[in-house]
Amino acid sequence: MMDMKLFGCLVLFPIQILFCILKATVRLLVPLKRKDLVADVVLITGGGRGIGRHLAKEFAKQGARKNAFWLLQHLPAVLGSFSHAHACCSSGDVSQVILWGRTEKCLRETCGEITRTGTECHYFVCDVGNREEVYQQAKLVREKVGDVTILVNNAAVVHGKTLMKSDDDALLKTQHINTLGQFWTTKAFLPRMLELCHGHVVCINSILSLSSIPGAIDYCTSKASAYAFMESLTLGLLDCPGVDCTTILPFHTDTEMFQGMRVRFPQLFPPLNPEMVAQRTVDAVRTNTAFVVLPWTMHLLVILKSLLPQCALEEIHKFAGSYTCMNTFKGRT
Repeated sequence: MMDMKLFGCLVLFPIQILFCILKATVRLLVPLKRKDLVADVVLITGGGRGIGRHLAKEFAKQGARKNAFWLLQHLPAVLGSFSHAHACCSSGDVSQVILWGRTEKCLRETCGEITRTGTECHYFVCDVGNREEVYQQAKLVREKVGDVTILVNNAAVVHGKTLMKSDDDALLKTQHINTLGQFWTTKAFLPRMLELCHGHVVCINSILSLSSIPGAIDYCTSKASAYAFMESLTLGLLDCPGVDCTTILPFHTDTEMFQGMRVRFPQLFPPLNPEMVAQRTVDAVRTNTAFVVLPWTMHLLVILKSLLPQCALEEIHKFAGSYTCMNTFKGRT
């Protein structure tokens, strides 16, 4: 009997794989149904500036209902859909954006921008590298705002030096914020998502998690760890209906974080626009896409890394200028 079961599994396995490939192909060709974010509470770490600020704007733009104050100000423009808006507000289905970060000035400015668009926004000063602070602020969020249903782990720092030139405390700081911070935030908010059978955990990672460069050993290591964390979490939640994961793996993005970084051929490898990264992230959440590589051409790098010998990979890095791109780095941590 066991032999027959094993034989059946062996026969079905290639069919299942083929079905998954066909399904993925269809997803590329046919427009996907996008879920509504109107009832979600979105928390973005590192939400005061950089990609985090653009994420806050994009979530507000694509998913959030307008608050009552904004509706009163723009009443003529929404009279045509008044009954629908009234139904959403009266049922409590109002999306909210929550910003976490270490710098209150940036959080306050971004929060003001979001609020002026009509979306309810709150901010909390929180260092995600501090476990106790994360748990304390998470409790405060639940008390003052409600249950977080979309967690976006975006906060990150980069020291931007080689191992021997790196300060020990700076190396620890990168690991605490970029990697361990995601452990603490996810442990703080995921249990309630599982109870509600509704939630989404997002990680803004980096293509450097799959292909490292010299001069940013702290960042590459932390992002590789964060990638493994999300890959394990994604697989672990397969049997949890309503709770999904998304990992974004962008190429170098044009923000102040990596200011000064220079690739050898900027025309061939231009930095990504942070607005585009934010748009693709929110769209990936709405379509329940697990992993997104930006731009898509970076898939070739991952494939080549799996196929080519190390000496050939070294030549590719030399050609692309990976060995020297951090020599002019002057970003922030």
